[in-house]
Amino acid sequence: MKSKSQTGFTLIEMALALLIMGLVVGGGLNLMSSQMESQKLKETQAILEEAKNALIGFAVANRRLPCPASATSLGQESFAVGGDKNNGLCSNFYNGFLPAAALGLSPTDAQGYATDAWGIAPNRIRYAVYTGTINTVLNPFTRIDGMKNAGLTSLSATPLLQVCASATGITATTCGTATALTSTAPAVIYSVGKNAPLGGTGTDETANPNPNSANNDPVFVSHTPMPLGAANGEFDDIVIWLSPNILYNRMVQAGQL
Repeated sequence: MKSKSQTGFTLIEMALALLIMGLVVGGGLNLMSSQMESQKLKETQAILEEAKNALIGFAVANRRLPCPASATSLGQESFAVGGDKNNGLCSNFYNGFLPAAALGLSPTDAQGYATDAWGIAPNRIRYAVYTGTINTVLNPFTRIDGMKNAGLTSLSATPLLQVCASATGITATTCGTATALTSTAPAVIYSVGKNAPLGGTGTDETANPNPNSANNDPVFVSHTPMPLGAANGEFDDIVIWLSPNILYNRMVQAGQL
């Protein structure tokens, strides 16, 4: 009797097939992960833009910008001891959170804070607002009629919050030798990005208040994302700021400035 020939995959052929399948699946997962991160970035940018518009609307309606929220104010403004809307004395001018509840924004965590698209507690949207004296008016942006009493000319001529392209060369009050993206921002709004649970230890990230930094000054850093191993370390903060020209224009149109 003639034996029937045996057909099938050899071990080498099976190994090659598994390798190809692994490459295809791995490539697909990497593509999906990249698309998901891109989507979260876009969502976060949209959240920040919505916050910026809400801040302008609040200023027009209340004749001032709100104080930042503190970690315990449940999304409401946080005034310092003795502070109120008449003197604009905030508890966390530079290292606070967006007061989502005060702005009427829909919070995305149970405590009343707006969060970015990564949506975990350390990823609450941050918000800083200028403090100082302009034309004898203390805290002109957070007190009722502070901007009006300081005057448009003085407001326009005074350095406010600084946003720099790098932490290299910055000082505690200015961009120093770093490129200044703006030196006249009344307010800065930002997300600490996906790496918020780790705190971000790069020098550019620690220039912005985050869970691993006690930094509390009017100087911020913004640039394109950088991976681990970059010159100033990993950076994934998403930073925008309130244009003084847009804010002042809206206040003038509303008869508030």
